[in-house]
Amino acid sequence: MSRKMASSFKTTKREEIKSEILTLLNILYHKVDLERKFGGKLLRLYSTDRHHTSSEKDTTSVLPSEKPIFNANQTVKKIEHDKTDKIESLKILEEEAKQCTKCSLCNSRTHVVFGTGSPHADLMFVGEAPGYYEDIKGEPFVGKAGQLLTKIIESIGLKRDGVYIANVLKCRPPENRNPSANEIISCTPFLFQQIDLINPKIICALGTFAAQALLDSRAGIGTLRGKMYEFRGTKLIVTYHPAYLLRNPAEKRKTWEDMKKIRDFLKSADINL
Repeated sequence: MSRKMASSFKTTKREEIKSEILTLLNILYHKVDLERKFGGKLLRLYSTDRHHTSSEKDTTSVLPSEKPIFNANQTVKKIEHDKTDKIESLKILEEEAKQCTKCSLCNSRTHVVFGTGSPHADLMFVGEAPGYYEDIKGEPFVGKAGQLLTKIIESIGLKRDGVYIANVLKCRPPENRNPSANEIISCTPFLFQQIDLINPKIICALGTFAAQALLDSRAGIGTLRGKMYEFRGTKLIVTYHPAYLLRNPAEKRKTWEDMKKIRDFLKSADINL
Protein backbone atom coordinates (compact mmCIF):
# COMPACT_ATOMS: atom_id res chain seq x y z
CA MET A 1 0.00 0.00 0.00
CA SER A 2 1.43 3.40 -1.01
CA ARG A 3 1.99 6.13 1.53
CA LYS A 4 -0.77 8.22 -0.05
CA MET A 5 -3.25 5.34 0.12
CA ALA A 6 -2.29 4.59 3.73
CA SER A 7 -2.84 8.23 4.69
CA SER A 8 -6.22 8.27 2.94
CA PHE A 9 -7.23 5.05 4.71
CA LYS A 10 -6.32 6.50 8.13
CA THR A 11 -8.27 9.67 7.39
CA THR A 12 -11.33 7.65 6.38
CA LYS A 13 -11.12 5.53 9.56
CA ARG A 14 -10.85 8.63 11.72
CA GLU A 15 -13.92 10.13 10.09
CA GLU A 16 -15.85 6.88 10.59
CA ILE A 17 -14.91 6.76 14.27
CA LYS A 18 -15.81 10.43 14.72
CA SER A 19 -19.18 9.83 13.05
CA GLU A 20 -19.90 6.86 15.32
CA ILE A 21 -19.03 8.87 18.43
CA LEU A 22 -21.26 11.77 17.38
CA THR A 23 -24.10 9.37 16.67
CA LEU A 24 -23.71 7.78 20.10
CA LEU A 25 -23.68 11.17 21.82
CA ASN A 26 -26.82 12.19 19.93
CA ILE A 27 -28.59 9.01 21.03
CA LEU A 28 -27.54 9.54 24.64
CA TYR A 29 -28.59 13.18 24.49
CA HIS A 30 -32.14 12.36 23.39
CA LYS A 31 -32.40 9.37 25.75
CA VAL A 32 -31.53 11.39 28.84
CA ASP A 33 -33.63 14.39 27.87
CA LEU A 34 -36.67 12.20 27.18
CA GLU A 35 -36.24 10.38 30.49
CA ARG A 36 -36.03 13.70 32.29
CA LYS A 37 -39.17 15.04 30.59
CA PHE A 38 -41.26 11.94 31.26
CA GLY A 39 -39.95 11.13 34.70
CA GLY A 40 -38.17 7.92 33.77
CA LYS A 41 -34.85 6.65 35.01
CA LEU A 42 -31.88 8.84 34.26
CA LEU A 43 -29.10 7.23 32.33
CA ARG A 44 -26.13 6.95 34.66
CA LEU A 45 -23.22 9.01 33.42
CA TYR A 46 -20.76 7.17 35.64
CA SER A 47 -20.56 4.57 38.37
CA THR A 48 -21.72 5.48 41.89
CA ASP A 49 -20.41 2.34 43.51
CA ARG A 50 -17.87 4.30 45.56
CA HIS A 51 -20.04 7.32 46.27
CA HIS A 52 -20.88 6.71 49.89
CA THR A 53 -20.66 8.50 53.18
CA SER A 54 -17.72 7.95 55.47
CA SER A 55 -19.86 5.85 57.81
CA GLU A 56 -22.41 4.12 55.59
CA LYS A 57 -23.69 3.64 52.05
CA ASP A 58 -26.04 6.41 50.92
CA THR A 59 -28.44 4.16 49.06
CA THR A 60 -31.02 6.92 48.68
CA SER A 61 -28.74 8.87 46.35
CA VAL A 62 -27.80 6.06 43.99
CA LEU A 63 -29.63 5.83 40.70
CA PRO A 64 -31.03 2.54 39.31
CA SER A 65 -28.21 0.43 37.95
CA GLU A 66 -27.46 0.79 34.25
CA LYS A 67 -24.27 0.38 32.27
CA PRO A 68 -22.18 3.52 32.89
CA ILE A 69 -20.74 5.62 30.08
CA PHE A 70 -17.61 6.36 32.06
CA ASN A 71 -16.47 5.86 35.62
CA ALA A 72 -15.97 8.90 37.81
CA ASN A 73 -13.62 6.88 39.98
CA GLN A 74 -11.63 5.22 37.22
CA THR A 75 -8.53 7.27 38.06
CA VAL A 76 -8.87 7.45 41.83
CA LYS A 77 -5.24 6.45 42.36
CA LYS A 78 -3.52 9.57 43.57
CA ILE A 79 -0.59 10.73 41.48
CA GLU A 80 1.83 13.12 43.13
CA HIS A 81 2.66 15.87 40.65
CA ASP A 82 5.68 18.12 40.82
CA LYS A 83 4.44 21.66 41.46
CA THR A 84 5.80 22.92 38.13
CA ASP A 85 4.35 19.94 36.26
CA LYS A 86 0.95 20.46 37.90
CA ILE A 87 0.77 24.11 36.87
CA GLU A 88 1.89 23.30 33.34
CA SER A 89 -0.60 20.42 33.06
CA LEU A 90 -3.46 22.69 34.14
CA LYS A 91 -2.41 25.29 31.56
CA ILE A 92 -2.40 22.65 28.82
CA LEU A 93 -5.81 21.38 29.95
CA GLU A 94 -7.17 24.94 29.99
CA GLU A 95 -5.96 25.56 26.45
CA GLU A 96 -7.65 22.34 25.37
CA ALA A 97 -10.90 23.48 26.99
CA LYS A 98 -10.65 26.86 25.24
CA GLN A 99 -10.45 25.08 21.89
CA CYS A 100 -13.31 22.68 22.69
CA THR A 101 -16.16 22.45 20.17
CA LYS A 102 -17.76 19.24 21.43
CA CYS A 103 -21.15 20.84 22.08
CA SER A 104 -23.14 23.81 20.79
CA LEU A 105 -22.14 26.07 23.70
CA CYS A 106 -18.96 26.86 21.78
CA ASN A 107 -21.11 28.91 19.40
CA SER A 108 -22.61 31.20 22.06
CA ARG A 109 -19.88 31.58 24.67
CA THR A 110 -17.82 34.74 25.11
CA HIS A 111 -15.13 32.99 27.13
CA VAL A 112 -14.42 29.49 28.36
CA VAL A 113 -14.54 29.67 32.16
CA PHE A 114 -11.99 27.04 33.12
CA GLY A 115 -11.28 27.65 36.80
CA THR A 116 -9.34 29.87 39.15
CA GLY A 117 -7.34 29.68 42.35
CA SER A 118 -4.42 27.75 43.72
CA PRO A 119 -3.42 24.60 41.80
CA HIS A 120 -2.17 23.26 45.15
CA ALA A 121 -5.46 23.89 46.99
CA ASP A 122 -6.65 21.54 49.73
CA LEU A 123 -10.24 22.72 49.19
CA MET A 124 -11.97 22.82 45.80
CA PHE A 125 -15.41 24.29 45.08
CA VAL A 126 -17.50 23.05 42.14
CA GLY A 127 -20.51 24.99 40.88
CA GLU A 128 -22.97 24.41 38.04
CA ALA A 129 -22.02 26.60 35.09
CA PRO A 130 -20.84 30.14 34.29
CA GLY A 131 -23.39 32.94 34.41
CA TYR A 132 -23.49 36.22 32.49
CA TYR A 133 -20.67 37.97 34.36
CA GLU A 134 -18.51 34.85 34.43
CA ASP A 135 -18.90 34.45 30.67
CA ILE A 136 -17.86 38.08 30.13
CA LYS A 137 -14.82 37.96 32.42
CA GLY A 138 -13.77 34.34 31.92
CA GLU A 139 -13.63 33.55 35.65
CA PRO A 140 -16.03 31.58 37.87
CA PHE A 141 -18.12 33.26 40.59
CA VAL A 142 -17.40 36.93 39.93
CA GLY A 143 -20.89 38.43 40.48
CA LYS A 144 -22.83 38.85 43.72
CA ALA A 145 -22.83 35.09 44.24
CA GLY A 146 -19.07 35.16 43.87
CA GLN A 147 -18.76 37.89 46.50
CA LEU A 148 -20.78 35.77 48.90
CA LEU A 149 -18.64 32.73 48.12
CA THR A 150 -15.56 34.76 49.00
CA LYS A 151 -17.12 35.59 52.39
CA ILE A 152 -17.99 31.92 52.91
CA ILE A 153 -14.38 30.93 52.20
CA GLU A 154 -13.06 33.58 54.56
CA SER A 155 -15.47 32.46 57.29
CA ILE A 156 -13.36 29.33 57.84
CA GLY A 157 -10.06 31.16 57.82
CA LEU A 158 -9.09 30.65 54.19
CA LYS A 159 -8.51 33.07 51.33
CA ARG A 160 -10.14 32.85 47.93
CA ASP A 161 -6.81 32.59 46.13
CA GLY A 162 -5.88 29.69 48.39
CA VAL A 163 -8.71 27.44 47.20
CA TYR A 164 -9.66 26.32 43.69
CA ILE A 165 -13.01 27.15 42.08
CA ALA A 166 -14.50 25.55 38.97
CA ASN A 167 -17.82 24.56 37.42
CA VAL A 168 -19.22 21.37 35.94
CA LEU A 169 -19.66 23.21 32.62
CA LYS A 170 -16.97 25.49 31.27
CA CYS A 171 -19.29 27.51 29.02
CA ARG A 172 -22.43 29.46 29.85
CA PRO A 173 -25.73 27.91 28.72
CA PRO A 174 -27.80 30.58 26.93
CA GLU A 175 -30.13 32.46 29.30
CA ASN A 176 -28.63 30.38 32.13
CA ARG A 177 -30.84 27.43 31.21
CA ASN A 178 -30.22 23.98 32.71
CA PRO A 179 -27.33 22.07 31.10
CA SER A 180 -28.27 19.36 28.61
CA ALA A 181 -27.08 15.76 28.77
CA ASN A 182 -24.78 16.25 25.78
CA GLU A 183 -23.15 19.26 27.44
CA ILE A 184 -22.56 17.33 30.67
CA ILE A 185 -21.06 14.36 28.83
CA SER A 186 -18.79 16.64 26.79
CA CYS A 187 -17.59 18.82 29.66
CA THR A 188 -17.34 16.60 32.75
CA PRO A 189 -14.02 14.97 31.69
CA PHE A 190 -12.36 18.41 31.93
CA LEU A 191 -13.58 18.74 35.52
CA PHE A 192 -12.40 15.25 36.45
CA GLN A 193 -8.94 16.01 35.09
CA GLN A 194 -8.88 19.24 37.08
CA ILE A 195 -9.76 17.33 40.24
CA ASP A 196 -7.08 14.72 39.59
CA LEU A 197 -4.40 17.34 38.92
CA ILE A 198 -5.24 19.61 41.84
CA ASN A 199 -5.73 16.63 44.14
CA PRO A 200 -7.67 18.51 46.85
CA LYS A 201 -8.22 17.07 50.30
CA ILE A 202 -11.93 17.86 50.02
CA ILE A 203 -14.41 19.09 47.38
CA CYS A 204 -17.46 21.24 48.13
CA ALA A 205 -20.29 20.87 45.59
CA LEU A 206 -22.26 24.11 45.39
CA GLY A 207 -25.94 23.64 44.69
CA THR A 208 -28.27 20.91 43.50
CA PHE A 209 -26.97 20.52 39.96
CA ALA A 210 -23.29 20.22 40.89
CA ALA A 211 -24.12 17.77 43.67
CA GLN A 212 -26.32 15.61 41.43
CA ALA A 213 -23.83 15.68 38.58
CA LEU A 214 -20.88 14.66 40.75
CA LEU A 215 -22.75 12.09 42.84
CA ASP A 216 -24.83 10.77 39.91
CA SER A 217 -28.00 11.30 41.91
CA ARG A 218 -31.53 12.61 41.53
CA ALA A 219 -31.86 13.28 45.27
CA GLY A 220 -32.53 16.83 46.40
CA ILE A 221 -29.93 18.94 48.08
CA GLY A 222 -31.70 18.54 51.41
CA THR A 223 -30.95 14.83 51.22
CA LEU A 224 -27.43 15.14 49.83
CA ARG A 225 -26.01 17.77 52.16
CA GLY A 226 -24.83 17.03 55.67
CA LYS A 227 -22.84 13.93 54.67
CA MET A 228 -19.23 13.26 53.76
CA TYR A 229 -18.82 11.30 50.52
CA GLU A 230 -15.90 9.46 48.97
CA PHE A 231 -15.22 10.78 45.46
CA ARG A 232 -12.28 10.00 43.17
CA GLY A 233 -10.05 9.23 46.13
CA THR A 234 -10.93 12.38 48.06
CA LYS A 235 -13.81 13.65 50.21
CA LEU A 236 -16.85 15.55 48.99
CA ILE A 237 -19.47 17.55 50.85
CA VAL A 238 -22.57 19.31 49.50
CA THR A 239 -23.91 22.74 50.40
CA TYR A 240 -26.20 25.40 48.95
CA HIS A 241 -25.20 27.52 45.97
CA PRO A 242 -24.38 31.14 46.92
CA ALA A 243 -26.98 32.41 44.42
CA TYR A 244 -29.62 30.39 46.28
CA LEU A 245 -28.45 31.86 49.59
CA LEU A 246 -28.88 35.38 48.21
CA ARG A 247 -32.53 34.55 47.55
CA ASN A 248 -32.95 32.56 50.77
CA PRO A 249 -30.72 34.12 53.43
CA ALA A 250 -32.30 31.99 56.17
CA GLU A 251 -30.43 28.98 54.74
CA LYS A 252 -27.04 30.56 55.40
CA ARG A 253 -27.02 28.90 58.82
CA LYS A 254 -27.06 25.46 57.17
CA THR A 255 -24.22 26.45 54.86
CA TRP A 256 -22.25 27.59 57.92
CA GLU A 257 -22.76 24.14 59.43
CA ASP A 258 -21.44 22.55 56.21
CA MET A 259 -18.44 24.85 56.15
CA LYS A 260 -17.59 24.04 59.76
CA LYS A 261 -17.46 20.38 58.79
CA ILE A 262 -15.00 21.26 56.03
CA ARG A 263 -12.94 23.37 58.43
CA ASP A 264 -12.86 20.60 61.04
CA PHE A 265 -11.92 18.01 58.42
CA LEU A 266 -9.02 20.12 57.19
CA LYS A 267 -7.86 20.65 60.76
CA SER A 268 -8.04 16.92 61.46
CA ALA A 269 -5.94 16.34 58.36
CA ASP A 270 -3.23 18.52 59.95
CA ILE A 271 -3.63 21.24 57.38
CA ASN A 272 -2.87 24.72 58.60
CA LEU A 273 -5.76 27.13 58.28
